[in-house]
Amino acid sequence: MSHASRGLVEDGSCKQDGLPLCSLAELKLRFLCPSDLPEVKTLCREWFPIEYPDVWYEDITTHQRFYALAATFHSQIIGLLVAETKPLSKMNKEDQDILPPSLTVQTQIGYILTLGVSDAHRGHGIASLLLDNYLAQLSAHETPRIQAVLLHVLTTNQRAIAFYQRRNFVRHTFLPYYYNIKGKPKDGFSYVRYINGGHPPWTLIDYLQHWTRALSVVEVCWWPVRVVSKFWGLIARSATAVMTHRLS
Repeated sequence: MSHASRGLVEDGSCKQDGLPLCSLAELKLRFLCPSDLPEVKTLCREWFPIEYPDVWYEDITTHQRFYALAATFHSQIIGLLVAETKPLSKMNKEDQDILPPSLTVQTQIGYILTLGVSDAHRGHGIASLLLDNYLAQLSAHETPRIQAVLLHVLTTNQRAIAFYQRRNFVRHTFLPYYYNIKGKPKDGFSYVRYINGGHPPWTLIDYLQHWTRALSVVEVCWWPVRVVSKFWGLIARSATAVMTHRLS
């Protein structure tokens, strides 16, 4: 994946000079169409520091494999979310371990390429509206059952990072020199949100806690089992305390 086509997301916060949300009677959601190309190109160049190639704009306004949702006000695009469904094996090597290895390499994930809102309408929930619509679509379709949504963001974009963390996205990994912004390398983060029962690979602590809970619900009188249960519980609590201390 080239630097020019890599995903970049903005949160759409926190201008206070836009129209109040209650007055957005003309706010509508619709998918992009080919005639939107010039407007989308202009907006993306205003919103995002990355330079997308012309073919990218053609793709998102014509190909159905992209989930390209626009929020419009008085027929003008004021917000945009572009995503696609991709095999996990096509993502960065660093991001391929967001799901347990028991899943096949062709497991599909949702990948958000862009999310942005115009300056005059930031801070009024439009980014959340677009994101909620996309997540609801992923949860409504069982085939393929997508269990994770991934995105990338500049490490310096603190507003976007705060927005996604509030929306239950968790940081997965640090990506040095992931972006090429006007000829200069910039660092990025990958963030993931688990949906439809998805979860990250289990750690040793997760396994210890699982078996501790499993043993605790077995009602037996045989004292060795109770001893083993207490033993594993002690190990799990100790391991958790050690990890918490190291991360603090």
